[in-house]
Amino acid sequence: MLTRRRWLQAAVPLAAQTRRPNILFLLADDMRFDTIHALGNEEIRTPNLDRLAGRGTAFTHAAIMGGTMGAVCVPSRAMLLTGRTLFRAHETVIAPKPGAEPPATFPGLFRDAGYKSYGIGKWHNGERLYARSFSGGSGIFFGGMADHLKTPVAEFDPAGEFPKAGRREGEKFSSELFSDAAIRFLNGHSGPDPFCLYVAYTAPHDPRMAPKEFRDLYPPEKMKLPRSFLPEHPFDNGELRVRDEMLAPHPRTPAVVREHIAAYYAMITHLDSQIGRVLEALDRSPHAANTIVVFAADNGLAVGRHGLMGKQNVYEHSVRVPLMIAGPGLPRGKRSDAMCYLLDLFPTLCDLTGVRAPATVEGKSLAPVLHGSARSHRDSLLFAYRGFQRAVRTDRWKLIRYNVGGKRTTQLFDLREDPEETRDLSGDPSQPDRIAELQRLLERHMRAAGDSTLAGWLTGRPD
Repeated sequence: MLTRRRWLQAAVPLAAQTRRPNILFLLADDMRFDTIHALGNEEIRTPNLDRLAGRGTAFTHAAIMGGTMGAVCVPSRAMLLTGRTLFRAHETVIAPKPGAEPPATFPGLFRDAGYKSYGIGKWHNGERLYARSFSGGSGIFFGGMADHLKTPVAEFDPAGEFPKAGRREGEKFSSELFSDAAIRFLNGHSGPDPFCLYVAYTAPHDPRMAPKEFRDLYPPEKMKLPRSFLPEHPFDNGELRVRDEMLAPHPRTPAVVREHIAAYYAMITHLDSQIGRVLEALDRSPHAANTIVVFAADNGLAVGRHGLMGKQNVYEHSVRVPLMIAGPGLPRGKRSDAMCYLLDLFPTLCDLTGVRAPATVEGKSLAPVLHGSARSHRDSLLFAYRGFQRAVRTDRWKLIRYNVGGKRTTQLFDLREDPEETRDLSGDPSQPDRIAELQRLLERHMRAAGDSTLAGWLTGRPD
């Protein structure tokens, strides 16, 4: 349980402070946007995140741009870390040209600006980029997923080699292991230099193996089925048999989906308890009144919605993520429905700390929304998954286009009236003009984002 929270009570504007603010960045893995009690989910228990939401700004329409591979967390983290859009992040982080220099990351930028940049937990973007981003670290996990009781971790290697022979098997649950490392850092940091502490959990990613006391909180038979539950996806979206989709049998049954929801919520509540420990340690530290706290997740997850289990799609449940920002001089208890991307966090943190963002950053700072000088942020968002799913949404409408094996499928949703995307309006005789307008908007977004598949989409043959 959190007690005092000096780190959220200061009212001095950041620009007026003589000391540069610290950054504590907390990142969850596979946590959907609607899995925080204070933000509307009455089934789940997240007391620590609820308190954070009460003392900061929650962005209720934050999203990722999508993924270029089944392991969506890889491009998602690449976008977050570099502030670049999906396809440029892929080209510079995931599949760079031989000999290319790794791009700037926000932890690396803050390190170069005099911050103690310290990384903990899941990285999943390669040892080389990690070495360029941090001046220290502990409990570093370079993989994508693992048994939470046996997560292989490395300690910081100043040479940037991180040999596999030097890695060890975690001795406790991953969320506890990473929180312990964060608490040690907060207790031990001293001196005049500010810090940028990046703590990336592997929960609630499967295997969903929360401790029994947390599993007992969620009897499967009491879990509500989502309104968008389906036994099967209504058509081939190009990725119906990827690993995530094989975690539950086909067709999906209500009983099985309830079991998965219960296990998912148990993992989130356990994660919440570990985040609470880190925030309590920050509260007890001398850094409390001068630290910006960010909580986010790398992508959402279907868990039974639309007949899907994973994140390899562009429905709202998979592209939208939680995002909360709290700290000295920032609004308390604020909710913003401004549409934004996680990649917008890079320039936002730069604005809040007075560190200049590099020209390569494509994100758009959320500082005007935080400070109240703007209500909206982006008028529309592009979503993409591999070469065969593209979508665009405005504040109300969403168009999804599929091209799987040459077969084209279109969906249109009115998100204001149908936020769970259960009623496809693409066949409505009143909607052709709207679909055409959204299609033009989609093409403009694809062109601006450097989507190399645009020509193929226009001819019916995406790459």
